[in-house]
Amino acid sequence: MIRWVLTIFLALIVFTTLLPWLEKLGIGRLPGDLRFKLFGRNFSFPFASTILLSLFVLSIARFLK
Repeated sequence: MIRWVLTIFLALIVFTTLLPWLEKLGIGRLPGDLRFKLFGRNFSFPFASTILLSLFVLSIARFLK
């Protein structure tokens, strides 16, 4: 259980840092992605994009197996 929580947390950190480049591809603007501004800072939590990219990587991994 802890391994999955850590994996999801690390994926969110990676996607949040890469978000400016991924937004050009449409990632980070899906309906399940949360964005808000608080105290002058923009926060983004790309939940739907994380799930979509995880499914994509999983399908590639199963294809290569």
